[in-house]
Formats: sequence, C-alpha cells, structure tokens
Amino acid sequence: MTTSPQDMTPDQEYEYYSHPENQEPAGPPVRRRPRYGAPVPVRFPAELLARVREEAAKDDRSVSSWIRRAVEHELDHGTG
Repeated sequence: MTTSPQDMTPDQEYEYYSHPENQEPAGPPVRRRPRYGAPVPVRFPAELLARVREEAAKDDRSVSSWIRRAVEHELDHGTG
C-alpha cells in the first residue's frame, strides 16, 4: 500500500517531492479569480511613504498589504 502525500510526515513529503516524476501537475490548471479590484493610485508625501515602508518592513509585509490592513483597521475601528 502506498502512502498518499496527505498522510506523510514532512520528511517523507520532502523525499517524495524530491523526485521529478512526483512534481508533475495533477489535472488541468485552476484559474483563480483576482482577489482585488482595480488598482487605486494614491500619492503620499515622501516622508510619510518612508514611514509606511519602515512599518511594512517591521511587519514583514509589502507596502500594499500594510496599507490595505491599515485601511481595513480604520474602517472597522474608525470614529467616522
């Protein structure tokens, strides 16, 4: 009986996928719908953008991801 990849330990899975014959895609490709809508151009003063970049780097996030999270937080917790 062969163990399926779902039942393997991480070491067994690593060994299994280290062989090229086990790296072939199974089935047709799956096209996912885009998660986000159209880009929204937003401009920031240089000093503010530098601070955003620093904070995003601290959180190990992209600038876009950091800004999305900040906007979501403001919408959820804002006083408006």
